[in-house]
Amino acid sequence: MTDTRGPQPQYEGYATGPLPGEREPAPGQAGGPYHPPQAYPSPAGGTQGGPPAGAQHGGAQGVGAAQAARRPRTGARTTPRTRKARLRVAKADPWSVMKVSFLLSIALGICTVVAAAVLWLVMDAMGVFSTVGGTISEATGSNDSNGFDVQSFLSLPRVLIFTSVIAVIDVVLATALATLGAFIYNLSAGFVGGVELTLAEDE
Repeated sequence: MTDTRGPQPQYEGYATGPLPGEREPAPGQAGGPYHPPQAYPSPAGGTQGGPPAGAQHGGAQGVGAAQAARRPRTGARTTPRTRKARLRVAKADPWSVMKVSFLLSIALGICTVVAAAVLWLVMDAMGVFSTVGGTISEATGSNDSNGFDVQSFLSLPRVLIFTSVIAVIDVVLATALATLGAFIYNLSAGFVGGVELTLAEDE
Protein backbone atom coordinates (compact mmCIF):
# COMPACT_ATOMS: atom_id res chain seq x y z
CA MET A 1 0.00 0.00 0.00
CA THR A 2 1.18 3.52 -0.76
CA ASP A 3 0.60 6.64 1.30
CA THR A 4 -1.59 8.98 -0.77
CA ARG A 5 -1.71 11.75 1.87
CA GLY A 6 1.52 13.28 0.60
CA PRO A 7 4.21 14.81 2.73
CA GLN A 8 3.08 15.70 6.29
CA PRO A 9 4.29 18.85 8.05
CA GLN A 10 6.63 18.26 10.99
CA TYR A 11 6.41 19.94 14.36
CA GLU A 12 8.87 22.74 14.57
CA GLY A 13 9.75 22.12 18.19
CA TYR A 14 10.86 18.52 17.67
CA ALA A 15 12.22 19.05 14.14
CA THR A 16 14.61 21.82 15.04
CA GLY A 17 15.24 21.45 18.77
CA PRO A 18 16.58 18.60 20.97
CA LEU A 19 14.39 16.03 22.67
CA PRO A 20 13.28 16.60 26.30
CA GLY A 21 15.86 14.15 27.57
CA GLU A 22 18.64 15.75 25.54
CA ARG A 23 18.06 19.36 26.60
CA GLU A 24 20.69 21.07 28.66
CA PRO A 25 19.71 22.19 32.14
CA ALA A 26 18.81 25.78 32.62
CA PRO A 27 21.10 28.03 34.66
CA GLY A 28 20.57 27.55 38.43
CA GLN A 29 19.29 23.94 38.13
CA ALA A 30 21.40 20.91 39.01
CA GLY A 31 22.11 18.48 36.26
CA GLY A 32 20.42 15.10 36.50
CA PRO A 33 18.15 12.67 34.69
CA TYR A 34 14.89 13.94 33.37
CA HIS A 35 11.80 13.16 35.43
CA PRO A 36 8.38 13.69 33.88
CA PRO A 37 5.79 15.48 36.02
CA GLN A 38 3.73 13.18 38.26
CA ALA A 39 -0.03 13.30 38.23
CA TYR A 40 -0.27 12.15 41.89
CA PRO A 41 1.89 13.17 44.87
CA SER A 42 4.47 10.70 46.12
CA PRO A 43 3.52 8.63 49.19
CA ALA A 44 4.33 9.95 52.64
CA GLY A 45 7.69 8.92 54.06
CA GLY A 46 9.44 8.84 50.65
CA THR A 47 12.67 10.62 49.71
CA GLN A 48 12.68 14.05 48.11
CA GLY A 49 15.26 13.25 45.44
CA GLY A 50 13.16 10.48 43.89
CA PRO A 51 14.28 7.14 42.51
CA PRO A 52 15.98 6.67 39.13
CA ALA A 53 13.86 6.85 35.99
CA GLY A 54 14.07 3.10 35.32
CA ALA A 55 13.10 2.00 38.90
CA GLN A 56 10.49 4.62 39.83
CA HIS A 57 7.34 2.54 39.22
CA GLY A 58 8.85 -0.67 40.56
CA GLY A 59 10.08 1.08 43.73
CA ALA A 60 6.69 2.66 44.36
CA GLN A 61 4.96 -0.70 44.03
CA GLY A 62 7.52 -2.32 46.39
CA VAL A 63 7.02 0.37 49.04
CA GLY A 64 3.23 0.03 48.77
CA ALA A 65 3.44 -3.75 49.13
CA ALA A 66 5.72 -3.44 52.18
CA GLN A 67 3.39 -0.95 53.86
CA ALA A 68 0.41 -3.21 53.17
CA ALA A 69 2.29 -6.18 54.66
CA ARG A 70 3.25 -4.25 57.82
CA ARG A 71 -0.21 -2.78 58.33
CA PRO A 72 -1.83 -4.34 61.45
CA ARG A 73 -5.21 -5.96 61.17
CA THR A 74 -7.77 -3.77 62.87
CA GLY A 75 -10.51 -6.41 62.90
CA ALA A 76 -8.52 -9.03 64.86
CA ARG A 77 -9.43 -9.32 68.56
CA THR A 78 -6.50 -9.74 70.92
CA THR A 79 -8.46 -10.07 74.20
CA PRO A 80 -11.82 -11.82 74.77
CA ARG A 81 -14.76 -9.50 75.14
CA THR A 82 -16.87 -9.76 78.29
CA ARG A 83 -20.58 -9.04 78.09
CA LYS A 84 -22.16 -7.58 81.20
CA ALA A 85 -25.82 -7.24 82.15
CA ARG A 86 -27.15 -5.24 85.07
CA LEU A 87 -30.25 -6.82 86.62
CA ARG A 88 -32.44 -5.98 89.58
CA VAL A 89 -34.21 -8.39 91.94
CA ALA A 90 -37.57 -6.70 92.16
CA LYS A 91 -39.55 -9.43 93.98
CA ALA A 92 -38.97 -12.70 95.83
CA ASP A 93 -41.72 -15.30 95.77
CA PRO A 94 -42.51 -16.20 99.42
CA TRP A 95 -43.72 -19.69 98.48
CA SER A 96 -40.49 -20.59 96.67
CA VAL A 97 -38.43 -19.08 99.49
CA MET A 98 -40.34 -21.19 102.04
CA LYS A 99 -39.77 -24.42 100.09
CA VAL A 100 -36.06 -23.78 99.59
CA SER A 101 -35.49 -22.75 103.22
CA PHE A 102 -37.42 -25.81 104.45
CA LEU A 103 -35.26 -28.21 102.47
CA LEU A 104 -32.04 -26.45 103.47
CA SER A 105 -32.99 -26.44 107.15
CA ILE A 106 -33.80 -30.17 107.01
CA ALA A 107 -30.37 -30.86 105.49
CA LEU A 108 -28.75 -28.70 108.18
CA GLY A 109 -30.65 -30.59 110.93
CA ILE A 110 -29.50 -33.97 109.61
CA CYS A 111 -25.92 -32.74 109.50
CA THR A 112 -26.25 -31.52 113.11
CA VAL A 113 -27.48 -34.92 114.35
CA VAL A 114 -24.73 -36.81 112.52
CA ALA A 115 -22.05 -34.40 113.77
CA ALA A 116 -23.26 -34.79 117.38
CA ALA A 117 -23.16 -38.61 117.13
CA VAL A 118 -19.63 -38.61 115.66
CA LEU A 119 -18.40 -36.17 118.31
CA TRP A 120 -19.86 -38.31 121.11
CA LEU A 121 -18.20 -41.46 119.75
CA VAL A 122 -14.82 -39.71 119.49
CA MET A 123 -15.02 -38.34 123.02
CA ASP A 124 -16.11 -41.73 124.41
CA ALA A 125 -13.20 -43.46 122.66
CA MET A 126 -10.78 -40.93 124.18
CA GLY A 127 -12.16 -41.64 127.69
CA VAL A 128 -13.40 -38.12 128.32
CA PHE A 129 -16.75 -39.20 129.82
CA SER A 130 -15.22 -41.75 132.19
CA THR A 131 -12.59 -39.29 133.45
CA VAL A 132 -14.99 -36.39 133.87
CA GLY A 133 -17.69 -38.69 135.30
CA GLY A 134 -15.31 -40.10 137.93
CA THR A 135 -14.20 -36.63 138.99
CA ILE A 136 -17.78 -35.36 139.31
CA SER A 137 -18.89 -38.50 141.18
CA GLU A 138 -16.11 -38.05 143.73
CA ALA A 139 -16.91 -34.35 144.12
CA THR A 140 -20.66 -34.82 144.57
CA GLY A 141 -20.65 -38.21 146.32
CA SER A 142 -20.99 -38.99 149.98
CA ASN A 143 -21.00 -42.02 152.25
CA ASP A 144 -24.63 -42.82 151.43
CA SER A 145 -24.65 -42.04 147.66
CA ASN A 146 -22.18 -42.31 144.82
CA GLY A 147 -22.85 -38.81 143.47
CA PHE A 148 -23.91 -37.60 140.06
CA ASP A 149 -23.40 -40.10 137.20
CA VAL A 150 -22.36 -38.17 134.11
CA GLN A 151 -21.98 -41.20 131.86
CA SER A 152 -25.61 -42.31 132.29
CA PHE A 153 -26.87 -38.75 131.87
CA LEU A 154 -24.84 -38.08 128.69
CA SER A 155 -25.49 -41.42 127.05
CA LEU A 156 -25.67 -41.65 123.26
CA PRO A 157 -29.50 -42.09 123.02
CA ARG A 158 -30.11 -39.03 125.20
CA VAL A 159 -27.63 -36.95 123.19
CA LEU A 160 -29.26 -37.99 119.90
CA ILE A 161 -32.78 -37.24 121.19
CA PHE A 162 -31.71 -33.83 122.47
CA THR A 163 -29.96 -33.03 119.17
CA SER A 164 -32.98 -34.15 117.15
CA VAL A 165 -35.29 -31.86 119.13
CA ILE A 166 -32.95 -28.92 118.48
CA ALA A 167 -32.82 -29.81 114.76
CA VAL A 168 -36.65 -29.86 114.50
CA ILE A 169 -36.91 -26.49 116.24
CA ASP A 170 -34.25 -25.13 113.89
CA VAL A 171 -36.21 -26.36 110.83
CA VAL A 172 -39.38 -24.60 111.96
CA LEU A 173 -37.67 -21.36 112.92
CA ALA A 174 -35.50 -21.18 109.79
CA THR A 175 -38.48 -21.77 107.48
CA ALA A 176 -40.62 -19.18 109.24
CA LEU A 177 -37.87 -16.56 109.35
CA ALA A 178 -36.98 -17.05 105.68
CA THR A 179 -40.61 -16.67 104.60
CA LEU A 180 -41.02 -13.57 106.75
CA GLY A 181 -37.80 -12.18 105.28
CA ALA A 182 -39.22 -12.65 101.76
CA PHE A 183 -42.30 -10.58 102.66
CA ILE A 184 -40.15 -7.86 104.20
CA TYR A 185 -37.89 -7.78 101.14
CA ASN A 186 -40.87 -7.37 98.80
CA LEU A 187 -42.11 -4.43 100.87
CA SER A 188 -38.72 -2.73 100.90
CA ALA A 189 -38.16 -3.40 97.18
CA GLY A 190 -41.35 -1.50 96.41
CA PHE A 191 -39.78 1.62 97.93
CA VAL A 192 -36.09 1.41 96.95
CA GLY A 193 -36.29 -0.79 93.84
CA GLY A 194 -34.60 -3.95 95.11
CA VAL A 195 -31.06 -5.30 94.97
CA GLU A 196 -29.10 -4.65 91.75
CA LEU A 197 -26.82 -7.35 90.35
CA THR A 198 -24.21 -7.15 87.57
CA LEU A 199 -23.80 -10.42 85.66
CA ALA A 200 -20.82 -11.02 83.33
CA GLU A 201 -20.46 -13.63 80.57
CA ASP A 202 -17.05 -14.61 79.20
CA GLU A 203 -16.90 -15.59 75.52
